Amino acid sequence: MDAVQERLTEFSQEAHELYLNTSVPYLDGPPEPLDFYRDWIGPNKPCIIRNAFSHWPALARWTPDYLREKIGSKVVSVAVTPNGYADAVAGNYFVMPEERKMSFSSVLDIIEGKVQRNGVFYVQKQCSNLLQELPELIDDLEPHVAWMSAALGKMPDAVNFWLGEEKAITSMHKDPYENLYCVISGEKHFILLPPTDRPFIPYGVYRPAVYLEQDSGEFKVVGTEDSQKVPWIPLDPLEPDLEQYPQYRWAQPLRCSVKAGEMLYLPSLWFHHVQQSHGCTAVNFWYDMEYDIKYNYFQLLESLLLQSDLNAF
Repeated sequence: MDAVQERLTEFSQEAHELYLNTSVPYLDGPPEPLDFYRDWIGPNKPCIIRNAFSHWPALARWTPDYLREKIGSKVVSVAVTPNGYADAVAGNYFVMPEERKMSFSSVLDIIEGKVQRNGVFYVQKQCSNLLQELPELIDDLEPHVAWMSAALGKMPDAVNFWLGEEKAITSMHKDPYENLYCVISGEKHFILLPPTDRPFIPYGVYRPAVYLEQDSGEFKVVGTEDSQKVPWIPLDPLEPDLEQYPQYRWAQPLRCSVKAGEMLYLPSLWFHHVQQSHGCTAVNFWYDMEYDIKYNYFQLLESLLLQSDLNAF
């Protein structure tokens, strides 16, 4: 296994030298499907696309007043945490947020500071919540990105809506989806690492738990019974502990900010950590590529390294 680890480390360094960019490039408009597949999807490289959805009415319409009038009474799923970290390692636990059902107006009241509540609130339910919970907003955008659907030969598997406070943070993880992330208002700040940097990214296994707010206003971590442990990344790329995780010093993260009207193409299996400006709204499209050759190749790399990590853990 040491020989495999060493070779994969060399492979990561070669990938950076041969084809990975040192920053996230920009495209000035929506690409042709074949060109995008050849230049970005196939090589598995991220980019930011400007003017890709400038025709969406959402860019002008989605003010708090408009959203309150359009969907204020709708009940949505909201993730609530004491510190903004949902789905993240805390001590010996992998802690998920407390899920609450709230009217959209109630969420806006908290984000606009009209109402004070304990915790950090984030509309982030990732089960195509825009289509399932907020279909009234579909006319303000499109249900898919035509050139991406043509490039992949399929429609998106999920369309998600995001709205949250500045303190809401997405811990480092990866997804098995080709991801188009469209910022409608505000900014999203990403730290990205390619799948080939996996030898430098630590994993552990943690008992799953959820946050629950108590009558006192404090949040308690409650472990879930009879659940399998969850493999997750304990490292915080904002303040990496290089004494505990010395291998991370060899990682080469990319940092980028995606502004209103811009779209990030985040390839499948890229590690990402996300922050945002206060009240940022966004929509993303997930295209599941589980049976893609690229996906299976990187999953093989992942299985080799995960076994090595868990043995060490």
